[in-house]
Formats: sequence, structure tokens, C-alpha cells
Amino acid sequence: MPHVAIIGAYGSAGAAVAGELADEPGVELTLVDDGEPGGGLCILRGCMPSKEVLSAGAHRFQARHDHRLVGDLPDVDLERVVATKDEHVSSFAEHRRSSIHELAERENVEFVHDTARFVDDRVIAVGGETIEPDYVVIATGSVLNVPELPGMEDVSFMSSADVLDATDLPDSGLVMGFGYIGMELVPYIAEAGTSLTVVEHDDRPIDEADAPFGDAALDIYEDNWDIDVLRNTHEKRLEQMDDGGVRLYVTDEDGDEQVHEADELFLFTGRHPNLDSLDLSNTALDPEADWVEDTMQARDDERVFVVGDANGREPILHVAKEQGFTAADNVLAHDRGEALTHYENVHHHVIFSGLGVYPFARVGHSKESAEAAGLDFVHVSREASDDGVFKTKDVPEGLASLVVDADDGTVLGYQGLHYHADVMAKTMQLAVEMGLDVREVPDRSYHPTTPEILDGLFREAADSLE
Repeated sequence: MPHVAIIGAYGSAGAAVAGELADEPGVELTLVDDGEPGGGLCILRGCMPSKEVLSAGAHRFQARHDHRLVGDLPDVDLERVVATKDEHVSSFAEHRRSSIHELAERENVEFVHDTARFVDDRVIAVGGETIEPDYVVIATGSVLNVPELPGMEDVSFMSSADVLDATDLPDSGLVMGFGYIGMELVPYIAEAGTSLTVVEHDDRPIDEADAPFGDAALDIYEDNWDIDVLRNTHEKRLEQMDDGGVRLYVTDEDGDEQVHEADELFLFTGRHPNLDSLDLSNTALDPEADWVEDTMQARDDERVFVVGDANGREPILHVAKEQGFTAADNVLAHDRGEALTHYENVHHHVIFSGLGVYPFARVGHSKESAEAAGLDFVHVSREASDDGVFKTKDVPEGLASLVVDADDGTVLGYQGLHYHADVMAKTMQLAVEMGLDVREVPDRSYHPTTPEILDGLFREAADSLE
């Protein structure tokens, strides 16, 4: 049986591979990670700490927004927010590290707390020695993507990680990057008292959503926070100001130059695979577009598997784990000379937009993607304000939509930008992945009552089919 080296064992993808292979008889594992303290991006700097700080902003927003409440409005105590976040994150990360260290207590598993680099094809220098495993799994995650923009190297900025650790925020800020990270952190920064100017390259944010959802998100943001979104605008250059602030030159939708100044630049321009320290130039691996197959194998070496953010395919936590499970299965299948599994996942994304009070969720097809796929479908939509429950909870904004097959009623996709849309995504994932007929989905009153918006969509879609 094979010797497998996993580079990036503390992360979600690497830990998934390690957990699957450790129980396989005869498999020898070398787990490598140089994380300090270690625990994986999601735990330390991503999903978990961001939801922690967003919740503090959400409580203030809802108190501020609800006219039924009176009295002095509390401030967000950033020091307490960060201290609480750090305490919880430390616990989560320790749990992840412990799980890897417990695996390393087995006879067939070794953990090396060091940086790994390739010296040849599947030959790795780590921990003061060189190893030559039969298979290598790269699960090194991602790092901040800093755009190549004139003046970028001369200005200071705050990344998402900086915001999560910030105990003080400026009076004003410029935001570059209005994707997942920007959509989540912009309201938090604004709720803490910062006036923001946001650069949006298109007509609206949320590229994967049908247009009404992006438009609704913009309305929610600009109506509820001190946020100005510059649509169809592109950054041209940056300057550091003498007083420590930043100046950003942009071109607007008419091609005219505009200049914006603020105390701070917030850089939420995404992430790219963390591969630089691996010295891949010493191997046959060429990490360009489509360099990783659906089997999770590197195109240039069938004994190297690349999972999670490191492969640049879809940097989502649950996808990273599923890719890890697939890679583990395929390492064993390849070693046995058996057919390999191709990883395919139903589109399932959630953005904790609007401080998580107005999250966006998409499962399966949108109307636009169904049209692009040439499907014969029925599309129905519903405003959150159509259901009284959202009004009673004082979260009346947003909308949802449903896509079903026009012939057999199979639920093909759901989108929601409304209170509890993130929670409803799981229900709709089951409907999509199980191929349920919308006419057979139970329609009845139940608790909690916010899913009544789903009942309304089911009824409208079923009526349209009839």
C-alpha cells in the first residue's frame, strides 16, 4: 500500500484527506504543516471568525433598525468583539490541531511541523530530510490577492484578516473588492462607524445571482449604512497621502476620471492559491488554468492531488472537504488500478451579506444559468414582504426565487436574499440533490415560520406547471 504525503494537513481539505486515509490498512502517511499556531484558514482567518464579528454588528443593526426599541443605542465594542473572537477561534483551532496530532500517534502516521518544498517530482524536502512518497496531496490553501495596480506597493491597507483583528477603525475608507469578502465585511465596518466608498466593477454585486438579487443587495446596503457604491467603476492608481490617508483614482462608467480620498484602504480583492513556497518549478507541475482535473489529480502528474483553495477551482469550505474525500478515495483507487471518481458538486454558495441579517444563498440553478444550459424550466419569484412573518420580525426586505423543470417538476435551483436564507439553503440542497418534484414537497404550516417563503414558491411553481 502507498506512502502518501499531505502538505497542508491542518486545513479543512488536508484534514479531510488525512482522516480518510489514516484508517486504511497499509497506508503510510506523512502529514506536513508549518502553521503557527495552525488550524486552517477557515478557522483562523475565514468563515468562523468572520461570522463571530458579523454577529456583533448584526445585533446593533437590528436594535438600530427596529423602531419599537427605545433608549440609547450601544456601540460595537471592538475590543470585546476581537477578544471573544480570539477566545473562540483559539478553541476551534486547538481542536483541529489535536485531531491531526492524534492521528500522528498511530504507527502509520507521522506529523512534521515544517515547511515543505519540492526538489524533484514527488520528492520533498521537509524537516531536515528528503522523502519520496508514492503520492502527494497539496492542500496549502490560499493567500491574499494583491492587485497589480500603480501605487499599490506604496500604500498601506487593511485586509480581511486585519479587519477581523481591528480594535479601532477609521472614520472613512475606500473598499476595493466587493465579492464574498467585501459583501460580508463592508456592513460590519460601516456599523462600527466608518463611512465607506466601494468600487464595484459591474452594474451590481453577486455575479452568480440573477440581477434582481444584486440590485436588492445594493438597495439594502445603501439604505441602511453609510455606504456609497461606485457602479461600473475601475481602479487606475493609488497614492499614499501625507496625512496617512489614501487617494484612489478611478474611471467611471462614462470613462471619466474620478478621485476619492479616505483614511484607509480596505483590500478585499480575493485570494489565490498558496503555492509559492512549494518550489513547483522543480517539478513537472505547471499551475496554470485547469491544472487540476475533476479527479483532483494534477494534470501534469497523476500521482499528485491538489485540493481546496490550492487548486483555484472553487474556494469554498464544504467544497474543500468534499474534494479532500474524493482525493483520498482516488489515491486508493489509483494505487489499486481501479477507475477514479470525478468530483462534481451542486452549486451551493452562501454569502453572509447584510451582517447575516440579509444573507444571500444560491443552491443549484439560477434563472440565468438555467437559460444558459438550455433547460426548459419554470421560474417563480417572491418578495420577502409578501410573507407577514418577515414584517413581524422587522426584516421585511429581500426576495427569493425557484427554478423547476417544466416537464417533471424537479426542483433545479433556489436563490434567496432574505432573513434566514442561509438556513433554508440546506433544505433546498436536499430538494435539488434528491431531485424532488415541487408538487410533492409538503405544503403546510410549521415552525419556524420564516420558511413560509419557500411554501409560497412551491405553490406558485406547482400552479405554473398545472
